[in-house]
Amino acid sequence: MRFEPKIYTVESVTSGHPDKVCDQISDAVLDECLRQDPTSRVGVEVMGSHGLVVIGGEVTTRAKVDYEAIARQIHTEVGYSNVIEVKAHVSEQAPEIARGVDTGGAGDQGIMYGYATSETPEFLPRGVVLAHALARRLEQLRTVGEIIWLKPDGKTQVTAENGRTLTVLVSAQHTPEVGLDELRSVLTAKLIAPLVQDMGGIEVLVNPTGTFTSGGFEADAGLTGRKIMVDTYGGLIPHGGGCFSGKDPTKVDRSGAYMCRFVAKNLVAAGLGKECLVSVAYAIGRAEPLMVEAVNEKQESLSDYVRQRFDFRPQAIIERLGLRRPLYRATATYGHFGKAGLPWEELVVLG
Repeated sequence: MRFEPKIYTVESVTSGHPDKVCDQISDAVLDECLRQDPTSRVGVEVMGSHGLVVIGGEVTTRAKVDYEAIARQIHTEVGYSNVIEVKAHVSEQAPEIARGVDTGGAGDQGIMYGYATSETPEFLPRGVVLAHALARRLEQLRTVGEIIWLKPDGKTQVTAENGRTLTVLVSAQHTPEVGLDELRSVLTAKLIAPLVQDMGGIEVLVNPTGTFTSGGFEADAGLTGRKIMVDTYGGLIPHGGGCFSGKDPTKVDRSGAYMCRFVAKNLVAAGLGKECLVSVAYAIGRAEPLMVEAVNEKQESLSDYVRQRFDFRPQAIIERLGLRRPLYRATATYGHFGKAGLPWEELVVLG
């Protein structure tokens, strides 16, 4: 039994997508807190809608953070020039939660999953890698000025069967003067064909609804954590439901999922499976996980092997992966996994 279905569809979005703008603001706040105070406790949520950005949550830190300035900076960096109104309402972490975390316990209850496959060098399914590559390249074509009529908002989607690409979908925000025929031909030639390479038998859909001239917070609402499948494995494996962005590593929604990915990737790299799924569960305030399970694509249990070699207590994860550093803004776009330089992507020798 394989984890990946025979046929599946996955998506990605550009950094200008409103949900991803919110993720980036949340993680930029987290990074600034950790830069000034590595012991910061941060749980920041952002909502943007039609010119208004609201920042809320709980932060316990010695850092001095200008939330409004960070929000405007991110909004500008991703490519928007319109004026936004920013409101911040942030308080300290609840004492009841803090007591459990202070003793090394998990910052919340929940279930986290990590996955890896030998299908690609990124240890991710080929469709997931392609969807992210398309979205990233769509943004690059705009930022380097190769396609001058592109705007920041955009989405990509890939349908694959047994590793073979069936359909590629791109929705790209653009300036009003470009015609749909030009938009579709240029994006097919400059974006899709170079990444897909063999275009034989592939259905290509570019802006299937027609024009897409209004994007970001002008056209839509955005919310931190609303792209959790884009952030992880495209919906191809289970998800515990907790998002990552804006959360410091005492929140096991984030650190537990990173540890599961770290373990799964190293199990595959060690030849213990072509695919591996690792799961962990926590009780709030308790350090020892309630469950640590690991299985490969043959449904062979690797749980005992994992429990003997990896410590899933929250503080042990934070120390092993070095998670009290300002490294999170880079995770807020194009997935949290499969990127070089992130500590949970490192390969180690398993004894």
